[in-house]
Amino acid sequence: MDTIVFIGSNKSGTSREAIQTAEKMGYFTVLFTDRDKFLQQREEFPDVHQMIYLENLFDERNLINQLNRLTLQGKTLKACISLVDPYVSLAAVVAAEMGLFQLSIEALYKMENKICFRKELQSLNVNPSFTTLLSHENLQDKMNQFTHSYPLIIKSPQSNGSKDVLYVNNRSELEAGIAILKTENEDMPILIEEYLEGPQYLVEVIVWEGKVHLVGIVEQVISLGERFIVSGYHFPAMIAEHLLTELQITVEKIVNILEMEYGSCHLELRLVQGKWKLVEINPRVSGGAMNQILFEGSGMSLVQEVIKLYLGEKPEVIITEHRHVFAQFITVNSKGLLLKVTGKNRALAYEGVKDVYIKPRKGAILKPPHSMGDRYAYVIASADTFEDAQKIAITAAKEIKFYMEPL
Repeated sequence: MDTIVFIGSNKSGTSREAIQTAEKMGYFTVLFTDRDKFLQQREEFPDVHQMIYLENLFDERNLINQLNRLTLQGKTLKACISLVDPYVSLAAVVAAEMGLFQLSIEALYKMENKICFRKELQSLNVNPSFTTLLSHENLQDKMNQFTHSYPLIIKSPQSNGSKDVLYVNNRSELEAGIAILKTENEDMPILIEEYLEGPQYLVEVIVWEGKVHLVGIVEQVISLGERFIVSGYHFPAMIAEHLLTELQITVEKIVNILEMEYGSCHLELRLVQGKWKLVEINPRVSGGAMNQILFEGSGMSLVQEVIKLYLGEKPEVIITEHRHVFAQFITVNSKGLLLKVTGKNRALAYEGVKDVYIKPRKGAILKPPHSMGDRYAYVIASADTFEDAQKIAITAAKEIKFYMEPL
């Protein structure tokens, strides 16, 4: 029984779509999860053929033991995959130890640590100005050395989904932000960066035999409140030809320095005064609705090609559709207990709307966004033009109403 094992998954979005895709490809799917709630909701995971609860997904030896048990059950392991932070490089290590197809483990590991990849890329002109504050260092001494002025960005080296990324305008906000980040780990180093001003783009990448394929380039609409939250995505991004050429060259240089020969990743870059600057790089497909956004616009399933890569098969980047897609995400402005959600069917009735997703259930506690995980719904629409796709998605999204009891 040809089997694909997934280490970690969210209930929806890219990581879940990968499991669903593997099932459609004819594989027996196994999910290792540390979320006991998933076992309580087992009937909601029909695409997961076997679900195994593990308290600690970082226990490499236990993961290997569990994989060996699967082989004793008669299952033939074909791939071990994770599309969830922070298990991507771990899954690649375990796969290699089990004799499965080997991705570029060191490159994946470097991408998982924001300080590490910043230092690796210092020879390129893609980084913002940055410095690191170690637990034993004096903030005043560090800021005297770091000459860039406010505003600044501070972040945890393991941040993801904008959860531990803060925008600070002055010294008091800097000190308060550092205190917030250190509540989780007092000894954790903190990355301090120049704030980059300019439009932001997400680039999905597949690398096979060292050849870098830019699978999708998506413009992001950023909302700056207490955190940086992406509220909208437009595919394909409308970028001048000479800037596209520069983008391809820039991404190739980044991937080459990080020494990725086989793997997938996504980059977030800003166009600053005509130059590409790297905001983030992550060793996986972007989460949320990204796979569906790209599919509606191009006809290609990115997660399917990534699964093929993990299987040791050459991915195929074949575009069969050419449509503009806009995804509008929905957040709330205050904290409350969810009583009900209305408007989904009305939103779906709009011509051009491809999907409407509502994340929380009745009884959930909603709050203003502190991370990408605090986006509670989205509407995806497609059309022949960007303007039409955007208008449809935004208008349809206004139909979604969250009724909450204030807390």
